[in-house]
Amino acid sequence: MFKHILVPTDGSELSKDTVRRAVSFAKEAGARITAFFAKPEYPVSYYGEGALIDPTTPEKFAELAEQQAAQTLDFVAQLCEEAGVPVDRLALTSDIPYQAIIDAANQAGCDLIFMASHGRRGFSALLLGSETNKVLTHSKIPVLVYR
Repeated sequence: MFKHILVPTDGSELSKDTVRRAVSFAKEAGARITAFFAKPEYPVSYYGEGALIDPTTPEKFAELAEQQAAQTLDFVAQLCEEAGVPVDRLALTSDIPYQAIIDAANQAGCDLIFMASHGRRGFSALLLGSETNKVLTHSKIPVLVYR
């Protein structure tokens, strides 16, 4: 039924568990996976008269975000390769993760989004994470929520 699954991940333990199940699901369905990571935007903090107080340059921040994305997506790719599931990697920069997930699914041509019930924000929404809830309410692509 589903042939191309977007699996957003943030590298948390819950997300890793979800990735494991998504890979198993994709193998059973004969589907391929696009692993997705939403890289954060550079945080701009202004204090007082508008002086920027942050020792990290935008370039260094982008480099660190790219390293985190690569490391997180490598985990998904390794599991997919071990299971014989075709995998692509995608990382977009956005401070609106739910919109980045939907955009990634559309960009990659996915027919299902397979995601965790909540991400690293944990206690912000115990039953259903706010980002997951936003994907559910805004996506035109079916969403499978793994708990």
